[in-house]
Amino acid sequence: MPTGQPPGHPPGLDLDRLRDHLDRARPGLLGGPLTGRLIEGGRSNLTYAVTDGTARWVVRRPPLGHVLATAHDMRREHRVIEALHPTAVPVPEPLLLCEDEDVLGAPFYVMEFVDGTPYRTSGQLAPLGAERTRAAVLALVDTLVDLHAVDPAAVGLADFGRPEGFLDRQLRRWGKQLDASRDRELPGIDELHAALGRALPHSPAPTVVHGDYRLDNVLIGDGDRIKAVLDWEMSTLGDPLTDLGLLAMYSARLEVPDSPISTTASAPGHPSPAELIERYAERSGRDVSAVSWYTAFAWFKLAVILEGIHYRYTLGQTVGAGFDRMGPLVPVFIDHGLTTLQEG
Repeated sequence: MPTGQPPGHPPGLDLDRLRDHLDRARPGLLGGPLTGRLIEGGRSNLTYAVTDGTARWVVRRPPLGHVLATAHDMRREHRVIEALHPTAVPVPEPLLLCEDEDVLGAPFYVMEFVDGTPYRTSGQLAPLGAERTRAAVLALVDTLVDLHAVDPAAVGLADFGRPEGFLDRQLRRWGKQLDASRDRELPGIDELHAALGRALPHSPAPTVVHGDYRLDNVLIGDGDRIKAVLDWEMSTLGDPLTDLGLLAMYSARLEVPDSPISTTASAPGHPSPAELIERYAERSGRDVSAVSWYTAFAWFKLAVILEGIHYRYTLGQTVGAGFDRMGPLVPVFIDHGLTTLQEG
């Protein structure tokens, strides 16, 4: 396993070892020495852009020092992208999977580099104007419909997850996550969790679920079309409406001054959650009458995630700006979840 990082190489990416491996595994692919950089913005796995001076590729690997392979499964990520590449779902072309940890110190895969922009904030979207913003976000819904229309068995993903009891397992999982970081009173959180459990909907037929579907996890190209859906690390087989609920949540305006959570919802022209849900229903033909449950669950899940960040901040385990403002956001997410579940 590599023990040192050559000077000038991005952390976790030994470009010399990578080139040696690519020359053996894909002879003729590279035309010269490799250079590379870490692509900022990733939340878990590390993503790098590499080039030989002519062509460009992307390398994905687990975070440095990780120990839980199941949480950063490169084989699984590569598998879903490889399966979806021939379908209508736009994903980068996967080129190579390497599970030999002697190359980079961890499993990794290489895929094509796709030109496009991930829009993360309303400010970044604003220059597009209202009409183009609306078109880009509606395209996000249409691509989600295409994803959920893929027959898992037809693309070799019949065993990609356990859809039976999916929602119940998800609810229990995030309840356990909450218990693991609970060190203060959070009025309403137990009420929200219990109410979600009592109102568990009947899931439609399972599909491939992205797990973190939102605007900043896709690349928008010319013509405001979606060129690639990224970050498949949470994908599985499950209830497709969990993707829709999360997208609806991220499309709601969060009126919190000085919020450390950036969304695109307040950009001029951004469709409302109701518009996105209606378009999904029309294009997919699915019954979305229980979508308020899925949206409330998304608020609950994000409240748990934010509370975990706040908990680590109180223990001095976070580095960077904005973590001190996560704690006050949690009650806002709880309130949105309760309101969504009660009022629809």
